[in-house]
Amino acid sequence: MPPKKRNTGTPPNKDPKPNNKKTGPDGKDKSTISPDKHREKQPEFVALCEEISVSNTVCDHAWAVWATVAKSAEKVNSTNKHLWGACVFISASDLEDVHFTFTDFQKAVGMSVKQFINLLRRMDEKVDIISSKVNSIVTRLEKKYEVSLALYQRFLKTCDKIYSEPNDKRQELLRCTWIMFLLAKGSVLQMEDDLVIAFQLLLCVLEFCTKHCVSSLLQPLYKSVSMSTQGLPTRTSRRNKAKSQLAEVDVQLLETLCEESDCSVDEVKNVYQSSFCVFLDSMDLQGSQELPAVKTLSTKYEEMYRKNKDFDARLFLDDDETLRPEQTLVPKVEMTPRKTESGEEISPVPPQTPVRAVMNSIQQLRGELTSVSDQPSPTLLFYFKNCTVDPSDDITLRVEQLGQVFSQKFAQAVGQRCEGLGKKRFTLGVQLYYKVMESMLKSEEKRLSVQNFSKLLNNATFHTSLLACALEVVMATYVGGYMKNGGDESPETDLRFPWILDVFDLHAFDIYKVIESFIKAEPALKPDMIEHLGRCEQKILDSLAWKTDSTLFELLRQSREEGLGEQAEPPATLNQPLQHSHTAADLYLSPVRPSRRGPAPEADGPAPSSGPPPAPGPRQLRSNSLSLFYKKLYRMAYLRLKLLFSRLLGSHPDLEPVIWTLLQHTLQNEYELMRDRHLDQLLMSSMYAICKVKNVYLLFKTIVTAYKELPNTNQETFKRVLIRDGQYDSIIVFYNLVFMQKLKTNILQYSSPRPPPLSPIPHIPRSPYKYPSSPLRVPCGNVYISPLKSSRTAPAAMTPRTRILVSIGESFGTTADKFQKINQMVSSSDWSLKRGLDGDTAPKPLKRLRFDVDGQDEADGSKSSGESTLLQKLAEMSSARSRMQEQKLKEEEAERGEPEA
Repeated sequence: MPPKKRNTGTPPNKDPKPNNKKTGPDGKDKSTISPDKHREKQPEFVALCEEISVSNTVCDHAWAVWATVAKSAEKVNSTNKHLWGACVFISASDLEDVHFTFTDFQKAVGMSVKQFINLLRRMDEKVDIISSKVNSIVTRLEKKYEVSLALYQRFLKTCDKIYSEPNDKRQELLRCTWIMFLLAKGSVLQMEDDLVIAFQLLLCVLEFCTKHCVSSLLQPLYKSVSMSTQGLPTRTSRRNKAKSQLAEVDVQLLETLCEESDCSVDEVKNVYQSSFCVFLDSMDLQGSQELPAVKTLSTKYEEMYRKNKDFDARLFLDDDETLRPEQTLVPKVEMTPRKTESGEEISPVPPQTPVRAVMNSIQQLRGELTSVSDQPSPTLLFYFKNCTVDPSDDITLRVEQLGQVFSQKFAQAVGQRCEGLGKKRFTLGVQLYYKVMESMLKSEEKRLSVQNFSKLLNNATFHTSLLACALEVVMATYVGGYMKNGGDESPETDLRFPWILDVFDLHAFDIYKVIESFIKAEPALKPDMIEHLGRCEQKILDSLAWKTDSTLFELLRQSREEGLGEQAEPPATLNQPLQHSHTAADLYLSPVRPSRRGPAPEADGPAPSSGPPPAPGPRQLRSNSLSLFYKKLYRMAYLRLKLLFSRLLGSHPDLEPVIWTLLQHTLQNEYELMRDRHLDQLLMSSMYAICKVKNVYLLFKTIVTAYKELPNTNQETFKRVLIRDGQYDSIIVFYNLVFMQKLKTNILQYSSPRPPPLSPIPHIPRSPYKYPSSPLRVPCGNVYISPLKSSRTAPAAMTPRTRILVSIGESFGTTADKFQKINQMVSSSDWSLKRGLDGDTAPKPLKRLRFDVDGQDEADGSKSSGESTLLQKLAEMSSARSRMQEQKLKEEEAERGEPEA
């Protein structure tokens, strides 16, 4: 089990006695297992539970889980003992009733960390028994193991540089150093999977142990440094010194270690002074002339490790099989030296270790910011003074206030004594913030030929968003390459996006406005960081921007009130190339020069169209952010649909545009369905609905199985969908009770011989950064439920025609009471399916299929298919002619030196 956060004050859990009765809040017996109570179970299973010291409740629950797993055991391809162990682990984690350390569990079932995690992943794919809670625990365990392994491997390499040839004394020294580091890490860090700070702490421990070991064990470089440590101050005199300072001899050795590791000396000094010295005091080692006894350190670590139900990281020293990494075979092609055209051999470059990779990334970032100040440059001050209202004081004050908030939140997440490190990372973020701001303003000056950016530079949200984006780059750089698989396959660490949004109380829709401009304005960004920012924007588009308190809904409401949201989608709009010409200044209402052609308002509706014809009257500057947001949303949604469709419905190519039309209609006209939900939930529901109405056999279970196999997916998307009022359930419940009820009128239109016109396929642009084109990872599962048969169901909720749209089959999950649960939801007095999500009355059940809700059959292509095709072609030709005329006018304006409005 992963460790709980430190400093919680939780007393150590003692091993329960065999007959020590315990009763949980539910009144169930949670005493240590009694074999007599489990005679109906296999003796080997009971013996395993007894060896691991689980409670009777966990044993019963695990046996029930095993009953489900046994049906598909051959698909998982593992021994019964391993599967039993997995069932016990799953049950204990779900019930939060764990009385064993993870290492004790491993020893009992005979699996390494990686073997166990791989087994659970296979079970997650083949059998739907892994809950979100267990998935989170396992992923965190895996991440902590990978970080610990990376640190141990780096520890060995560093020790090879410091110490002489292996012998018994050296082995004893290595054991002392490693266990001291484990104790220090557990004492100092709340986030034990933070690779950078943990490595910096390891350097502090190495410094302490190196200067206290005998010189005969040291390599020449460190022997010479160690000689200068002779005559260290006594413990009393050292304590009289200010704790904020290190003795010069200490600094010399620390600098040598940092130089060998490409690590920031300033940051390691900060860790030493703020955290490591406190740890030494707690161990009564401050000023000591000798190394502590290994037995003493090991006893203290044993207590900590058992308290946290952890894996025993001391076993790395013994190459224990429970912590042994998987052996990866290097392909022969990589081992063979390549040759240049001149015949010279090029030796293959070995892959960087996780520690080396993250240190190199940090060094590169710091190098790019070496010449940049954490104060506004003269160029920025020039722009500030040219504003109608000088923003200088507000900007400086805002940075100072946000810096205090950031460092405090950083310390809360990482460790209370790490506030100084948070300040250093914030300083790097401020340097990048000012650098990018200056680049943006120079670009805007060149584009618009103006120097007065008062409206933009006095916009507090713009500054907070830009600073948050800069800090996200810094924080992601420090997370490093070991999170390379990143995205949403694994749960976020405490400091990863969207952590920065919570720190600054910033809406995701606001930071979205600066991401693209930030990338363009900072050419020094590494490709992996550009990709990371692209993933951040993807998260905003598919879920974060749709939170209930998001500013996006206010913009949508305003647009709907003005009528823009109800405009028909122009056929040639979506398949036009997406021009990446919008800047953050545009999206934050930057002033622009008026056009000589006269004023024309900028429409900003949820559809990515230019809106209705311009209305007379004075021009009002408005944000393009909503229009651009929807353009990007549509294109990302289509890419995801196309990927999933290719895996499921390749033999029915005619269905892809129909599914896309339903999805696009939902996003444009029923966007309330996205509130506190995920784009992929609507995507899968749209695919199932069209297959239902088109009589194409496709089970929801099959859709989910294909979806979970895509990269970067998250089972939360599939297993935990908002139904109503904070109530969550599986996606099939959402489809039956929400999606299908809201859209049944529209869905049934596609069964007509004259269906609604199809939405054009979006043009896929060359993005300034590569979008991940795949959704988030989920496990497989049984996703079918019974139709709603309650006699109290409202007539509008179900008709003979709409009954065919309901998913019928196996229940999602492992419990059969899911059917009854859904019936109770529908029948409950406070859940009326007559109401839509926005409070409007649901459409009455259809007695016959209509071709269009508004009755506009002619305009919507309700004539024969030949006539519909002709009308669509004519519309496309007309639109193309309009675009050519607009392009010609723009070129004429460009020749006259006019900027785009």
